[in-house]
Amino acid sequence: MTTLRALIAAGMVVATFGIALAKLPPPPPMDEKAKAAAEEKKAKDAAAAEAAKAQQAKAEDRVAARYIAEQKAKGKAVTPQIGPSMVAAAAPGKAAAPAAKGAPAPAANAAAAPAKK
Repeated sequence: MTTLRALIAAGMVVATFGIALAKLPPPPPMDEKAKAAAEEKKAKDAAAAEAAKAQQAKAEDRVAARYIAEQKAKGKAVTPQIGPSMVAAAAPGKAAAPAAKGAPAPAANAAAAPAKK
């Protein structure tokens, strides 16, 4: 019985929301001032996202360095594992250079290596 009440209540909420949304007028077209403000906000948000991304990378590097130092203090050998996305992000110019020269990509070499066995 409570499930039926919950379903009826949910249906009423969805129907009421749909009716309210249908009655809203479309937003007015943006003028030049609003377009300029939107572009400025977009640029500011992109800069903030880039700064946050840089801070995140810096924090990850600090954590990794601390972990490696702690493991070395314990006498354990740690070799950092760098994924393909990290290599491409670290050297974007180097990743595009072999492909431009027509040389086979590193992934193609890795795929061909197991085939030789």
